[in-house]
Amino acid sequence: MVRKLSSAYTGGAIGALVDSFNIWILGKAGITSLLGVGLQPEFTASWLYPRMVWGGIWGLLFLLSALRGRLYLRGMLFSLAPSAMVLFMMFPSMGKGILGLGFGALTPVLVVLLNFVWGIVASFWYQQGTESKA
Repeated sequence: MVRKLSSAYTGGAIGALVDSFNIWILGKAGITSLLGVGLQPEFTASWLYPRMVWGGIWGLLFLLSALRGRLYLRGMLFSLAPSAMVLFMMFPSMGKGILGLGFGALTPVLVVLLNFVWGIVASFWYQQGTESKA
């Protein structure tokens, strides 16, 4: 059980690191501006640390038995939970409205797509960490 917990949390944290790097590089490259999305975070420890902690917590979803044999689908399905939290709770609490539309019309699409990447990375890490070693 410790191996499963560790793999789930670590997978989520690594997925969050990849997700954070992706949104940062999209902002630095001007792609978010091109899409009309006002998300251009600075890659700092104070920005990254909570994202990785929450990514790890969300990674605990991989302890559920749903879709065990479907790596990518499982990751994308589980990524909808943190996407919903960001779009319906976090962005509105920041004054950016439901779905974060205050950041731009394509914000919900960007959030869901980046979280799909989080889910796929986390699912892959979890699967690799929990497969029995021969």
